[in-house]
Amino acid sequence: MNENRIQRVLEIEKQAQEVQDQAKREAQEIPVKAEQEAQALIAKAVAEAHEEARKMLASAQTEGDSGKAADEAAKNNEFENSAKKNFDRAVAFVLDRVLGGA
Repeated sequence: MNENRIQRVLEIEKQAQEVQDQAKREAQEIPVKAEQEAQALIAKAVAEAHEEARKMLASAQTEGDSGKAADEAAKNNEFENSAKKNFDRAVAFVLDRVLGGA
């Protein structure tokens, strides 16, 4: 009877170790996924800014308002440059939030 209990305890310990190992593997994947998601969000924002700039330029060209289009293009370039500069900060923020909440 004692052997059965010992065997059952060993079995439970083994299962607990497997669960713990799986949790550690999943925890290690969280920062990687968070960074990938942050990069995807930034890429999407940049793509949307480019598309908006293209639309504004096309609209301005049809209206003959090249001065306004140049201003808008400059603003969009500033936005893109700002996004690039803040990329590392954004990734660090996301990682901090994810890891801090875990």
